[in-house]
Amino acid sequence: MENGADMKTDIEKQLEIIKKNTVEIIEELELEKKLGTAIKTSNPLKIKYGIDPTSPQLHLGHMVVIRKLRDFMNLGHKIFFLIGDFTARIGDPTGRNETRPILSKTQIKENLQTYVNQVGRILDIDKVEFVYNGTWLNDMSVEDFIKVSSCFTIAQILEREDFSARYKTGKPIYLQEFMYPLFQGYDSVVLHADVEIGATEQKFNLLAGRTLQEFFRQEKQVVITMPILVGTDGKMKMSKTYDNHIPITTSSDDMFGKIMSIPDELMIDYARLLTDLKMEEFVERIKKNPREAKALLAKTIVGEFFDANKAQKAQSEFDRIFKDKNLPKEIPVLEIKRSRIGHKTKINIVDILFLSGLVQSKSEAKRMLIQNAVKLDGKTISDINFELEPDEKIIRVGKRRFGKIKIV
Repeated sequence: MENGADMKTDIEKQLEIIKKNTVEIIEELELEKKLGTAIKTSNPLKIKYGIDPTSPQLHLGHMVVIRKLRDFMNLGHKIFFLIGDFTARIGDPTGRNETRPILSKTQIKENLQTYVNQVGRILDIDKVEFVYNGTWLNDMSVEDFIKVSSCFTIAQILEREDFSARYKTGKPIYLQEFMYPLFQGYDSVVLHADVEIGATEQKFNLLAGRTLQEFFRQEKQVVITMPILVGTDGKMKMSKTYDNHIPITTSSDDMFGKIMSIPDELMIDYARLLTDLKMEEFVERIKKNPREAKALLAKTIVGEFFDANKAQKAQSEFDRIFKDKNLPKEIPVLEIKRSRIGHKTKINIVDILFLSGLVQSKSEAKRMLIQNAVKLDGKTISDINFELEPDEKIIRVGKRRFGKIKIV
């Protein structure tokens, strides 16, 4: 057992690490007390983070919170990574101006299959306990449901900014959406969570856990909110929905390129929230040479998910394409089935771009052509009515999309 002075020092050291980059801690004095008890008794705190498997991919935005979990892990605390296989069927209404589509059990199962491996790129999986809230919520009795519901009023739920906005504009709010924060809060009761971490937009849901723990005569969890990472567009939060995300499952080359595409004003936030770079030195680098600073940022983040060698190769490949104006060393072959284009020898460029997967829609294809963002064997194409014999042609769309067309 540590003496009083040593324990105080240990608490202060842990608090300094925990508080880094956080937005809010509710309540800090409670956290200090919990840390003291954990040190005194050698019982680690239970740290909870929940995520619904609404997509098969985690992205850099998720890493802001997961890196904070790693801080707690390195301090010796117990990490509970909660996968909301039950709550995913409701859909978290946080920040939404409309109801989320309800996912099927099959979709949820497919999405969560890769989560463990993805999380393992940041956390030591042997020190993480993965739990699924369907384990207890699927068996919840009507009596328990009524107990949980009695802790909140409709007025309290409607105080949420997202619900309030929808209510005022006459957009529907369904009862299962009202229940979402209650179920998330009940997860904390089941786990006896000491701390729950989430993004700032999750504050209402996180506080629901404190309310329910108090109702069930448990010690209330401390709530820690983390900043929201802005996506590559520089405007909206990073999300697959907004097509501004950087998946952690993407290739090292693609991750490097997408980080290099972020607006310069986001560099400091990305460095602060996703790396351990010394910020004063990094800010000076930005002042001297923004491009080199961004390359360092991209290389550092890619190295976190891959390794230093792949990060260096990604930078070399990026420089080869964008500085030296060369083609990538490896250009993917994009197959188009003959049955989709018939027996015509010449095919419209818009159809080729769409069928090859280089664009998501024909309207995007037309937009890219009009913007002079399409090159065929190095020559810019802007005519949406242009036709070609596509086999073996190399097409570039925008800055980073390349493909060699093959008719099969």
